Amino acid sequence: MTDWTEVKITVDVNEADRAGDIASMVVPYGIYVEDYSNLEQEAYEIAHIDLIDEDLLKKDRTKAVIHVYISPEESPAEAVAFLSERYTAEGIKNEIDISLCRREDWENNWKQYFHPIPVGKKLLIRPTWEDEYEADGRAVLHLEPGLAFGTGSHETTRLCLQALENHVDEDTTILDVGCGSGILSIAGLLLGAKKAVGVDIDPLAVKTARENGETNGMREPEFTVLQGNLTDKVTGKYSVVVANIVADIIIMFCRDVGSFMEDGAVFITSGIIDTREKDVTDAFDKYGFEIVKRHTEKGWVCFETVKKGEQE
Repeated sequence: MTDWTEVKITVDVNEADRAGDIASMVVPYGIYVEDYSNLEQEAYEIAHIDLIDEDLLKKDRTKAVIHVYISPEESPAEAVAFLSERYTAEGIKNEIDISLCRREDWENNWKQYFHPIPVGKKLLIRPTWEDEYEADGRAVLHLEPGLAFGTGSHETTRLCLQALENHVDEDTTILDVGCGSGILSIAGLLLGAKKAVGVDIDPLAVKTARENGETNGMREPEFTVLQGNLTDKVTGKYSVVVANIVADIIIMFCRDVGSFMEDGAVFITSGIIDTREKDVTDAFDKYGFEIVKRHTEKGWVCFETVKKGEQE
């Protein structure tokens, strides 16, 4: 494979945002920024970890490093000249280094951390590049998550999957809001649901979810994926509504989700960090939802809820 060029731009940490915006003008497929200035705080807030690898702690907190990858068809010299000129014009002090790298090195290295994962009692998630695995009687979900979407290894997704398997039978219909890679919808169908609808605002997520559906033999009308903002493109009522997103969106969604739920339906929510739990439970109470079960793992919380008066 032809070598790509990695351009590393080192700037003062307080210039990272401006420098990153300029670097984004060079390539259409994103950049990677190293910024360790708030390492301990961010590690604790995101992962609830206060023990951090020593190599990370030794990183220079006063500098940020922006990584840009230039394809073989493009000119690294032109990109570097453009960056140098723009940074000089903006008064951003910088150091630019270039080196060769293979695209597969930066695009695929993350795959080494994703292996077949048993989830709950009934499911095995298998990355499509892993050919050796034992299903042991579990339904196998073949997944190509793409660089941006859930693999099933994260606590929020795993909690959702474990909650979902408690509510699926041959009559189940699923609405998956913020579906990402489609993992929850497809899992529900593999567990026996008769229909699933996924919706995501991101067109890349919609494309990825449809492709994952096809990989698992699922197409319309059994599995439908819509591009839309929450439920603005959704019609009908469902026996399970699942939303693995973030607390603020869940709080907002609580106002409208009831109109998409059948009598006796369950509303499963995840992606909630424990510091936001009270905000979410207040929204449940305000909009008439009762918590049936609460699940937690490593600071993340997942709820199974029903409309008040419809306790399972």
